[in-house]
Amino acid sequence: MARGQLVFISGGVRSGKSAYAEMLVRDTGKSRRIYLASGQAYDEEMIERIERHRKDRQEDGWLTIEQAYSMANVLQELEPDDLVLWDCVTTWLANELYEGWETGNMCADIEDCMEQKWGKLQETILEMLNTVHSLTIVSNEVLDDFVRDRLYQSWLGRIHIWLVQQADQALEMENGLSFRRK
Repeated sequence: MARGQLVFISGGVRSGKSAYAEMLVRDTGKSRRIYLASGQAYDEEMIERIERHRKDRQEDGWLTIEQAYSMANVLQELEPDDLVLWDCVTTWLANELYEGWETGNMCADIEDCMEQKWGKLQETILEMLNTVHSLTIVSNEVLDDFVRDRLYQSWLGRIHIWLVQQADQALEMENGLSFRRK
């Protein structure tokens, strides 16, 4: 089976990376466009934002799949010609790394918890690439001011290195401009 194309886009908060990723996917072709959203609604404001974004994407021809945690849950919904955009790695990582914080039993504090989640995500990404036409993945910069947690930054850096190694194209966004890194 032919492997789908992987595009990885990184950039700072408000760098234009998500809008650029949407444009790239939209311009790729007429196939079904799938938007994998990994944000979670913790309050009324976030619920409204998620619903507004989903409605905007739907009006633009996107099918949105909300998947905050296990990306493997979407595999059965994907088709060979799909153009998939996952926005974004950083929210997935925060969801997984800090899962259980409210009980004081965070994944980050449990031996091998993140290793297992990361291994499953790698398998899932490779399986997606064997299923779909293209997969575009968006992420924030590793040293973004938004999160200054060293463990988080370390995991994000590790994930970015692997994604760049796997990617057919790796881009960095800065002030709405893209720079090819691979």
